[in-house]
Amino acid sequence: MSVFDGLKFRKVSSPVHNLDPRVKFFFVCVLFVVAVMFFQLLPLLVLFFVPIPFVLVARVKREWIRSLKGASMLAFIIFFFNFIFNYIYNEYPNIPSASLIEYSVAMTLRFVVLVETFSVFFLTTSPDLLGLALEQSHVPYEFCFAFTTAVRFVPVLADEAQTIMDAQKSRGLELERGNFLKRIKNYIPILIPLIVSAIRRSLELAEAMESRAWGATEKRTNLYVLRLGKTDYALAFTSIFMLVVAILVWRFVPIPPLSVILSFLQL
Repeated sequence: MSVFDGLKFRKVSSPVHNLDPRVKFFFVCVLFVVAVMFFQLLPLLVLFFVPIPFVLVARVKREWIRSLKGASMLAFIIFFFNFIFNYIYNEYPNIPSASLIEYSVAMTLRFVVLVETFSVFFLTTSPDLLGLALEQSHVPYEFCFAFTTAVRFVPVLADEAQTIMDAQKSRGLELERGNFLKRIKNYIPILIPLIVSAIRRSLELAEAMESRAWGATEKRTNLYVLRLGKTDYALAFTSIFMLVVAILVWRFVPIPPLSVILSFLQL
């Protein structure tokens, strides 16, 4: 459940937290697009280090690392399946080539880049400001409310799932014993209380919304209005520059495999 720690907002006074949510989301989308564009390991390795300065400035390093640790199992699965399927597609080579391993690592690193960028976004963006940014972007308020509510409830449900798991383990439930099917069955006592708790929370939220006359007025007003500052414009122009450079490199610059570069350096 530690991967969901990357979806919890951490209230810290930092320049990254003070950035406009729309600009930060645009920056994350640029990294997402660039990561999908490339299949080589070298550009994905560069993209991996791009969000690290934001993590250090925002002082959310511990939560960011925990989110990466939580996604490590899925990253291993991605590497395993890419390696196996490409191994079969290449007609069972006797010795796996370096390019096959490099491609599998690149696909795994692409997933890690997506996880770390969205983790930085959610760690430094308040759900209230995120909903306000969506409203000012002329997104219907019903969708804004549904999205921000989901962002708020995912970490809450993750914490509750961890609490249920600890309670069931204290009663003698062994989640990590047996074969694959046995382990899946062991999680049934976890899922049923979690689903019941989620339904109970949704009913409480619906009653709270009705008691506060949610949706009674069509034109809503907000206490705050988001305005772009100099830092926001700088990040936006930097994101556009990164996207243009990535498109030019992807279109006109052949990127050699990392194994070829290392062999050339050894010579």
